[in-house]
Amino acid sequence: MAPALSSAGVLAKWGAAALVAGVLAVAQPTAQPSPPPGPTPGQPSLDFPVPPSGEPSTEPSGEPGTGPGAPPSQIVPRSVNLALRVEPDGRLSVTEQVFVHGVAGMTRHAALRIRAGDRDRVFTIDDLAIDGNGSAETTDDELILRLREGVTTVKYTVDGAVGDVGGHQQVRWQLASGWDVDLRQVRASFAAPSPPENVVCRAGRQGSDTPCESAITDHGQVLRVVQPDLPAGERVDLQVTLPGGTVGANARFDEVARPSAFAITPVSGIGLGVLALVLVGGFGLLWLARGRDTRATATDIGSVEPLVEEGGRVAFASPDGVLPGEVGTVIDEHVDVADVTATVVDLAVRNYLAVRRTAAGWTLVRRNPADAALTGYETAVHTALFRDGPEVALAGLRVDLAPVREDLYASMVRHGWFTRRPDRERTRWTVAGALLALVGAVTTVVLALTVGHALLGLAVVAGGLGLTVGARLMPARTARGSVLVQQVRGLRGFLRGDLAAVPAADREMVLSRSLPYAVVLGESTRWLAHLAGLERVYWFEGDLAAFPEFLRELDAAFAASGQLR
Repeated sequence: MAPALSSAGVLAKWGAAALVAGVLAVAQPTAQPSPPPGPTPGQPSLDFPVPPSGEPSTEPSGEPGTGPGAPPSQIVPRSVNLALRVEPDGRLSVTEQVFVHGVAGMTRHAALRIRAGDRDRVFTIDDLAIDGNGSAETTDDELILRLREGVTTVKYTVDGAVGDVGGHQQVRWQLASGWDVDLRQVRASFAAPSPPENVVCRAGRQGSDTPCESAITDHGQVLRVVQPDLPAGERVDLQVTLPGGTVGANARFDEVARPSAFAITPVSGIGLGVLALVLVGGFGLLWLARGRDTRATATDIGSVEPLVEEGGRVAFASPDGVLPGEVGTVIDEHVDVADVTATVVDLAVRNYLAVRRTAAGWTLVRRNPADAALTGYETAVHTALFRDGPEVALAGLRVDLAPVREDLYASMVRHGWFTRRPDRERTRWTVAGALLALVGAVTTVVLALTVGHALLGLAVVAGGLGLTVGARLMPARTARGSVLVQQVRGLRGFLRGDLAAVPAADREMVLSRSLPYAVVLGESTRWLAHLAGLERVYWFEGDLAAFPEFLRELDAAFAASGQLR
C-alpha cells in the first residue's frame, strides 16, 4: 500500500489540478466536456488530484485535448475512472468514465457471479445508463460494455455488494474486469456513510493475491484506488470492511452444485485418453511380439531331419543344441516335472546313470560323476539324486529341485531364446500391476473425497489390472527362440516318422539319444515301439515294456517335491 497523503499535500496538488483545468477550459471550444468538480469531503469523485509520488501522470500524453468528445485532463487513453458510493439501503452506486483512444474499441464482460468457496456470490445491475459513444447491457451473468472512440460515462447501481460478516459489513465489487484490451490506468474513489475499517484491494488474474498499486483514504475519508497497467482480462477486486449495521446488507449467494466425483471432466477425460493410448500401445507391442510366437507354433513346417552323418556313422543332433530339459521350457515358458524327467532319461542315455528294476522297485544307479560336460541344471539334477550315495530308490524319493528350476530359467536367457527370464518377468509385471491397481484404488478414494476427478483413480486401477493380465503374456521369445519353437515342432514330426533309413548298427544310439526328446514332447509311447525291436539297451536294466511305468513313478517323485507343477 502507498502511504496516505497529508492534508496540505492533497490541497496543494488539488490546487495545481484546478489551475490546469481552468486554463484548458478557456482554450478549448465550448463543445468540449469540462472536468467534473473536485471532491467534497465524504463524497466520491471521478476527478483525481495529482497522483501520489511515483504514480503515472494523469495528463493525456501527446493528445491535443480539443474538439468534441475530448477527455478531461485527469483521464489518459485506455483508462477508467470510477466513483463508488454505498447508499443507506446497501445499494452500491457506480459511475465509470472510460476514455477510448488508440484502439478500435473497448469491450468489457464483467462477471456478475463470482465464486466464493462452494458458493457463487451473485450481483444484480439496476438503473443502467450510458452517456457517450457506446452501448451497455446486462444479462443474468454479465455486465457488457461496448465502447468506441471518445469519453463515455456509464452509471448503474449494484445490488448484492454488501454482506454481514462477523459483526462487520463487507462491500465487494470488481472495479475492472473482463476488458479486452490492456488498461493504462484504473482509478477509483469509494465513499460510505462510515469510514472504512479495513481495505483489501487485489489486482491481476482471477484468484491472485497481488495487491493494488495504491489504496489510501484521504482527509475526507474517501478511499482512493490507483492501479496502472492492467493487462486485458485481469481484474481489480476491491473489498472494504465497514462497521456493523452501517447500511442494509443485501449480499446473495447461490449454492454451487458439486459435480459427481466420477463425472467425466476435461481433466479426467484427458487422463482416460492417455491411459487408453498407453494400454492400446502396450498391448499392441505385446501382440506384435507374441504374434511372432503364435506364427511359430501354428505354422505347419513339416518334419526336420536331426540325423547327421559323422565318420560313416549316423547320429542324432538336436536343433540349436537344445537339451531335452530345455525343450519344454522354451515351448511353454515354465519349468515342469516333465522337463526334469526328460533330463534324468538323458543323463541315463549319456551314461551318467542307469535305470534298474529290482524286487523292491525302481532304482537309479550312478555310473559317472557330474563333469564339465554337463550344464548347470543337469549337474543340479545329478547332485540332487545322488547326494546320499551312488544308488537311490524312487520310492520315497525327495529332492531339492529349486537349483534345477533356477538354472533352467537362466539358460533360456544364456542361449538367447528369451531376453529375460520368463518366470521373473511375469512375476515382476504381475506385482507391478497389482501395486498399480492398489495405488489407483487409494487415489480414487482420495480424489472422490477431495477435488473430484475420481475417474483418474479408476483409470489407474484399470491400468494396473491391464498390466496384471498382460503379465501372463510376458515376455515374448526372441526371434531365435521363435525359430527354435518351429524346429522343435519339426522334431516332433521326425519322432512320428519312419526310421527305416537308420542303419541297424546306429539304431540303438539314435533311438536312445532321441528318446528324452520324445519323453518331453509326449511321443515316448510311439518311440518305445521302435526301441522294442532291440534286444537290450545299455542304459536300461530291465524290460523296456516297463519303461512307461518308470516314467510315471519318476514324475510322481518329482511332483512330490512341491517345487514344480
